[in-house]
Amino acid sequence: MRTLYDVQQLLKKFGIFVYVGKRKWDIDLMRIELQNLHKAGVVPDDQYMKAILVLRREYHIEELREKHPNKNI
Repeated sequence: MRTLYDVQQLLKKFGIFVYVGKRKWDIDLMRIELQNLHKAGVVPDDQYMKAILVLRREYHIEELREKHPNKNI
């Protein structure tokens, strides 16, 4: 699992489609849904950790884009 798309595909397997309208909010909601799936025991620890790392990285990128809108990040 390397990209946000991969995380979306994982959530899609459980019938979870996330689109709030702002990428940062989408990432937050994906994290919440992923945590709930992990707590329910349907997402294994290794897959969960990889997905969380992807979401953290993407969230950080979005924060940088907000701080520096003219830079190509």
